[in-house]
Amino acid sequence: MSERHGPRYDAVFANVNLATMTDGYGEVKDGAIAVHHGRIAWVGARREAPRAAVIHDCDGAWLTPGLIDCHTHIVHAGNRSDEWEARLEGASYEDIAHNGDGMMASVRGARAASVVDLLHQSAPRVSQLLAEGVTTLEIKSGYGLNLQGEANLLRAARRIGELLPVKVRTTFLGAHALPPEFTGRPDDYIAEVTERMLPLLMKEGLVDAVDAFCEHIGFTYDQTERVFAAARKLGLPVKLHAEQLSDQRGAELVARYRGLSADHLEHVTPAGIAAMAAAGTVAVLLPGAYYFLRETQAPPIAALRAAGVPLAIATDCNPGTSPLSSLLLAMNMACTLWRLTPREALLGATVNAARALGLQNEIGTLEVGKRADFALWDIARPAELAYAIGFNPCQAVVNGGVMRARDVGLPAGF
Repeated sequence: MSERHGPRYDAVFANVNLATMTDGYGEVKDGAIAVHHGRIAWVGARREAPRAAVIHDCDGAWLTPGLIDCHTHIVHAGNRSDEWEARLEGASYEDIAHNGDGMMASVRGARAASVVDLLHQSAPRVSQLLAEGVTTLEIKSGYGLNLQGEANLLRAARRIGELLPVKVRTTFLGAHALPPEFTGRPDDYIAEVTERMLPLLMKEGLVDAVDAFCEHIGFTYDQTERVFAAARKLGLPVKLHAEQLSDQRGAELVARYRGLSADHLEHVTPAGIAAMAAAGTVAVLLPGAYYFLRETQAPPIAALRAAGVPLAIATDCNPGTSPLSSLLLAMNMACTLWRLTPREALLGATVNAARALGLQNEIGTLEVGKRADFALWDIARPAELAYAIGFNPCQAVVNGGVMRARDVGLPAGF
């Protein structure tokens, strides 16, 4: 339909400053953005804005792409404040893991919880992220460590994407830790993960990507490669918890499989960085875990930057090492602790986070054809999003072209 016969667009958001994130911040002052059928259909100066069925006057706010939290374990049961207290009294993360506590407490909780239990416990955490402008969320399994437990975690994650205004990508993390029933038999457990759990979960439509924990308290390089080979056979992309506590050459391995991302990376080597750069693998930085574990070795940001490795930022929301449900705070931490620039932080929560999920053609920038997911902010300049500590300047969020209030209530009867 031409404008001669009526508006070509469903809505225009006008009187707004745009951070398109297409070139640095990609600023368009006094701009406008038009949407049609849930997609961005036009971007430009307000004086050139097209007609639309609905005009939203944004009163000079800033508008960015919807934020993307590309690494979370946000669906879990219970918390581990007792473990946190033990660490403050002198126990190490490794000590707790070797004693069968730590993550095993989360495994016991997940196995005892129903999908409904998991939803009720996890939805408030998700709602906190949505109130900060998050429109896309990755959710990992990894606390069930058996078929039923992993399936329930992934079903709860899928349900969150149905009940709340957020796009959810699910990641199967069966190779997260060795469950107690496989003590002393890690190779047998990897066989269970690759030959039984992964094919059945994929058949149910629950898996978008596959992850593993390659670490001296996790799984070896060779065991991780078995997981990646199984994922490749099924056509699934891979990512990896790599080099968090030690160098296991995980970054090199995930890059060899053209993985979406390598995450943590405090101990990544020059060889790992070079492999990631060559493969286009994103470095997902997780300052919440670094802060919460009181780590002292930071990821080699300057080397990653110099090699041209894309830098994403995520909360790593989980009960044991990063009980963080604020992506804005993660952005501030990345700047304050590791000296990312505010522009790099916002790129890390939009453009590069989209790449870390394989969604760079769908979201992450304000460009024609992409999904109309964005957030409105009461700020004077984009750098403020990574500046304030504990303050949320989000005014409203747009999902698929539909504006909603900042704070998301749970559906009736949830």
